[in-house]
Amino acid sequence: MKILITRKLPEKFINQLSDYKVDMYDSTLEPMPKDLLNKKAKQSDIVITMLSDQIDESFLKENRHLKAIINLAVGYDNIDIDCAHELGIIVCNTPDVLTETTAELAFTLMLTTARRVIEASQMLHNGKWVGWSPYLLAGSDVHHKTVGIFGMGKIGLAFARRCKGFEMNVLYHNRSKSKEAASVNATYVSFEELLEKSDYIICCAPLTESTKGIFNQSAFKKMKKTAYFINIGRGGHVVEHDLLHAIQDGDILGAGLDVYQTEPIDMNHPFLNEPNITMLPHIGSSTTETRDAMIQVCIDNALSIARGKQPKTQIII
Repeated sequence: MKILITRKLPEKFINQLSDYKVDMYDSTLEPMPKDLLNKKAKQSDIVITMLSDQIDESFLKENRHLKAIINLAVGYDNIDIDCAHELGIIVCNTPDVLTETTAELAFTLMLTTARRVIEASQMLHNGKWVGWSPYLLAGSDVHHKTVGIFGMGKIGLAFARRCKGFEMNVLYHNRSKSKEAASVNATYVSFEELLEKSDYIICCAPLTESTKGIFNQSAFKKMKKTAYFINIGRGGHVVEHDLLHAIQDGDILGAGLDVYQTEPIDMNHPFLNEPNITMLPHIGSSTTETRDAMIQVCIDNALSIARGKQPKTQIII
């Protein structure tokens, strides 16, 4: 049994796989080149992948011998899940262990964007703080405002719990009503109503064919001119040039983003020159404790599959 790992992981996890052959790419930052991934996968039984690895139909059909693809992420839009299922290849992800941490980042991003924290810090670092004025870097309140959550899954619910402490009015839109939403006093509304009534829109949803590009010019036009758009879901939810124009044209006040259409972004990306967009480099689940937990889920799944047992977090479609 051979296990391929597409990014360098800490030795304390790799040591748990000592009964098996492990081929691990020797970089923590750079993704494994696609041609190398394809070549090495042909000699492997299990592949532990990152969100940056594109496991498409072509790859899967060339490597139909694989027992499993184990994704170090809760999302799996980088994997052709239908094709893997047809070929009998198990696909696993890392749900649950990152829920609270990602919700925490979403709330942090909302606060940081609303209160212009990045701008304030840059002012100090650039030596431009010359004195006090009544509206110096005046931002927007978060407390007692209306927040609209797009995607009331586990992360959405965890985010909504945090909103209660700020006495926010919580709305949400989902494919269907959430049974747990009542516990956080969240009200189900249509997508249009979510856009029209919210002071903050938080996108927490997984990326599907029906949600690709859902935040477009039409959506932003329906939002309040004082509203903010926060995205910790997937970059594919957003038509990026529509978001940029919405901010520049005054349709909405600003945005806070942790995810993008293409990652990492190019240094010529127009968002970088827009002061009303707060940008983070996809760090939603990035705490030491949570990343350790995510990797451990991957290792546990790999061990279970190697031993002929059912993995803990197999994706069932």
